[in-house]
Amino acid sequence: MNKQLSTSRDTGRRPRIVIGADCLERLEALAEGAIQRNPDLADRLLGEIGRARIVPAAKLPQNVVAIGRAVTYRDESTGQEKTVTPVYPEDADIARGRISILTPIGVALIGLAEGASLHWDTRDGKRRVLTVLHVASQDAPEGLEAQ
Repeated sequence: MNKQLSTSRDTGRRPRIVIGADCLERLEALAEGAIQRNPDLADRLLGEIGRARIVPAAKLPQNVVAIGRAVTYRDESTGQEKTVTPVYPEDADIARGRISILTPIGVALIGLAEGASLHWDTRDGKRRVLTVLHVASQDAPEGLEAQ
């Protein structure tokens, strides 16, 4: 089982998350649709939605992870950096760095701001800390999603 617990770097509390109102209904529908197939992941997504501050799309801060915004994060235990773009499941393409929002890392990253850190338990039971380094302010240009 793959679980994550988001925390802010110094306080041990989960970092704040912000979600744009324009994608709220679709995220809820995706989570509800996944309850039978993957109840743990669906519950995590619904939990993140439930604790999120919902804002009008125009007020979503530019430094917050959202659908279609490329995000670069670092695995603090290895120093490895990776850039991915959270997308809806039908647009996912791992080869291009487009990860489904219905994946554990997609759920973990959505709504986080630059500088936020989260604890991540890998499938092999190791705990890692991931830190959001940069969020593209707009959709990544075609072909530049994964670097």
